Amino acid sequence: MTDPHRLPVPLAKAYRLLNHGPTVLVSAAHDGARNIMAAAWSVPIDFDPPKVAVVLDKSTWTRKLLEASGTFVLQVPVVTQANLVETVGSVSGLALDDAGDGDKFERYGLQTFAGAVIDAPLLEGCVAWLECRLIPEPHNQETYDLFLGEVVAAHADSRVFKEGHWDFTGHDELRTLHHIAGGHFLVIGEAVQGSEQPPLPPSGA
Repeated sequence: MTDPHRLPVPLAKAYRLLNHGPTVLVSAAHDGARNIMAAAWSVPIDFDPPKVAVVLDKSTWTRKLLEASGTFVLQVPVVTQANLVETVGSVSGLALDDAGDGDKFERYGLQTFAGAVIDAPLLEGCVAWLECRLIPEPHNQETYDLFLGEVVAAHADSRVFKEGHWDFTGHDELRTLHHIAGGHFLVIGEAVQGSEQPPLPPSGA
């Protein structure tokens, strides 16, 4: 059954799904194999068409699947998924496959749904999903582990992403995670509205 809270996000607003700096989960699939991992370093880099950047270590299987398929998904997990985020960021999907222990989705009972454009699995329970096509940049990928993607479809939980803005009021269980180090996270806090500060009066006034 489709989650009634999961709604499409206009591509022009897709950058706002990552603009507050959340930890993300990256999934990719190729030739019958699939994997998911956590990534602390991701950022929107353009509006039209929307583009994102994410850093993926050379040792990760998700990176290999991403490179082979040319597609990937960034999803934004929530505070109740902290243990899951730490787990999929620490357990090697390639090691599981080599040992015949299935993949992370099977091992941990992760529920997924199909994307609108990309074949990679999208994880249920998150609050945002960005389906991306890889923009090949071999030098950046090899030298800096930096991957660029064009967002081709985006979705968000309408309970906390409304009219192009995040609003977590009344939904503490859906607040996003922000990785510090060593399994430690911060949780997104309350909104603060800034306004332009008036200039100082002229000197001698």
